[in-house]
Amino acid sequence: MKHLIIYAHPNEASLNNSLKTKVVKALQADHEVIVRDLYQMNFNPILSLEDIAGQRRGEVAPDVKREQEYILWADHITFIYPIWWTGMPAIMKGYIDRVFSYGFAYRYDQGIQKGLLGNKPTIIINTHGKSNAEYEAIGMDKALLLTSDMGIYTYCGLDIRKHFFFDKADKTTPESVDGWIEQLFRSYKVLNIH
Repeated sequence: MKHLIIYAHPNEASLNNSLKTKVVKALQADHEVIVRDLYQMNFNPILSLEDIAGQRRGEVAPDVKREQEYILWADHITFIYPIWWTGMPAIMKGYIDRVFSYGFAYRYDQGIQKGLLGNKPTIIINTHGKSNAEYEAIGMDKALLLTSDMGIYTYCGLDIRKHFFFDKADKTTPESVDGWIEQLFRSYKVLNIH
């Protein structure tokens, strides 16, 4: 199976990088894995007027085309990024703005929206500083699922198999990280992705 990991965190010493490294190592044992590290690539997240005009003509910039080819290549996609200011990092949002373009990720047929990303199984791994209980109490967990899962990923035709929210990321213990890794591995196995 071909796995694409789309990753966004600037710090190589981060929890997100540790999670990514462990997921890659586990998957590489049996599968082909490609990681698109947006910060390491210095991906340009700015959707320009040229990008918009090109999308309307069905044309995209070479850097966008390359990312779209990786998405088409993949049998499975994993997104790994932190929640900052109750949303994804700007570089990840810019990646979606530019790469999930009209005609590639979605289109409208007679006014009806259609996702075009082939129902690819997708896992989302997020870390955040607040506790899950705090997020649930204010409805932030539901808001994130609505804006990212429904508003972006499902809208574009991806099949969200699991969305992980690993909390208190700035106050982790080795035991909590080990528990998260076990959850990830168990999910990949249960979903026949590992």
